[in-house]
Amino acid sequence: MDQQRRYTFGRSRRLTHNREFQAVYGARCRKTAGPLVVHGRPNGLEHPRLGLSVGRRVGTAVQRNRLKRLIREAFRHLQHDFPRGYDLIVVVRPHEALNLAAYQHLLHKAATQIHQEWTKRDTSTTR
Repeated sequence: MDQQRRYTFGRSRRLTHNREFQAVYGARCRKTAGPLVVHGRPNGLEHPRLGLSVGRRVGTAVQRNRLKRLIREAFRHLQHDFPRGYDLIVVVRPHEALNLAAYQHLLHKAATQIHQEWTKRDTSTTR
């Protein structure tokens, strides 16, 4: 019997420590999708993890928190559609808030591009 998908966003799905963020930034793989810059790195796990970086330039605390909630929700809905085993950090640039579907599209696009980049890197290093 197939295991039922769970759409939770627990602690195991988050990047929580500075060393985890630094490891992803240090991998130097980033893709831009609209107002989002997504950094990514394989994590060796069976699921993706998310980290968020929303600076003060984006807006007031209320605006920043709304954007973080929307991006977390987009990730939560798409976590099973992303390539398996990546740490993703989403850096938000200043912009007018979009709807949930737009953030889902942007996140999926960036995650797919990051997976393609890592696949390309793996094939070029094995030659």
